[in-house]
Amino acid sequence: MTEPTESLIEYPSDFPIKIMGPTHDAFAPTIVGVVVQHDPTFHIDKLEVRPSSKGNYTGLTATVRATSREQLDNLYRALSSHPMVKMVL
Repeated sequence: MTEPTESLIEYPSDFPIKIMGPTHDAFAPTIVGVVVQHDPTFHIDKLEVRPSSKGNYTGLTATVRATSREQLDNLYRALSSHPMVKMVL
């Protein structure tokens, strides 16, 4: 059994983060800007973009290079609190 402070993720590793928000031309570039602040090695090639079936929302999957639990926590907080973001998984 792992302690609550232990991580199930081995660092460094590639870690996918799913981000949902209303469809907007600036959504993906804005989110890339937030991700790069926490993972300077992030490149647009590591971003998947999927519009919802009706086109009202856009789902992004950003595969970041996770170097620590703290880095991921900070990235999740930055994305979750961003006004363009509805959900982060």
